[in-house]
Formats: sequence, C-alpha cells, structure tokens
Amino acid sequence: MNTTYTPRPITPDTLKQLRDTDDAGRPCVPYADAEGGSPLRCCLRPVAPGERIALVSYAPLRRWAGETGATPGAYDEQGPVFIHADPCDGPADDAAGYPFARSGALRTVRRYDARGHIVGGRLLEIPEDAEQGFDGAFAEAFADPEVALVHVRAVEYGCFHFEVRRDA
Repeated sequence: MNTTYTPRPITPDTLKQLRDTDDAGRPCVPYADAEGGSPLRCCLRPVAPGERIALVSYAPLRRWAGETGATPGAYDEQGPVFIHADPCDGPADDAAGYPFARSGALRTVRRYDARGHIVGGRLLEIPEDAEQGFDGAFAEAFADPEVALVHVRAVEYGCFHFEVRRDA
C-alpha cells in the first residue's frame, strides 16, 4: 500500500485574519520583497523577487486546536511565517513533492496527539531524494496510532514550514 502525505498550507480563512491581525495581536505590515527566496506558507513556495508579502506571527497548533477542540496547553506556540500580503491562489495544482525540501537542510518532524501534546519527533536531514526522506519520516510518525498531526519546522530558525494530518 502506497500512502500519500499532503503538506497543508495555511487556510484562506486564517490568512484573511492574519492579513489583518496576526496571532500575537499585531497588525499586518506588508512590504515588497526585493530579493525573494523566503518560504511562503500560503503557497508553499519561495517568494519571487518583488512580491508583496508580510511576516506575521502564526500559531498553527492553536488554530488546529480551535478546529478540533484539542487543549494543547503549554505546547501552544507561535512564530514568524511569510505570507502574501494580498489574497493568492494557494499552492499550484501541479506542485510536486514537499515544499522547502533543499537537500542537506535540517528539519524537525514534530508529532502531536489529539490533545495537541507533543508525543515525539525526530530530526530529518533532507536527503537527495527528499520525497523518500519525508515519506519515511511521516510513515514513522503515523505508525504510532496516537499521532494526529505532524509539524515540519526549520531547525535553524525554528519556524513552521507545513503540517501533515492523519487521514480520517
């Protein structure tokens, strides 16, 4: 059996809220990014030079808990993410593989249970075959029946990249 894991972008409803006030209560401050390259969490792709973006504080576990009734308590955290400053179409329909999967980059693959509590995780050095590396990490995580969702974060900055949820 071949399992497919789907990276989830920040939802349009959440993006609309973040473009007004972020999860730390600060107003959104858009700017044009002259250089590009930062990871967009709305589209799951790098910023193109000249795009209008914003750096906002985002609490992914808190948002998930609001949908599910989970109570993450002290595991709730927020951090910086880049989003388009204006509504966008989200990830391209033909996007293949996992976003921000640069060979050699370090990621944490953090596992959460249905309460929103951390139940494990691992360090992943993205291999040449990034898809195989992520697939293996997700298969390992979801082999534990307690795991409800997984967050992928950059080790260098700790920032949230994307989440994968257990299929219902």
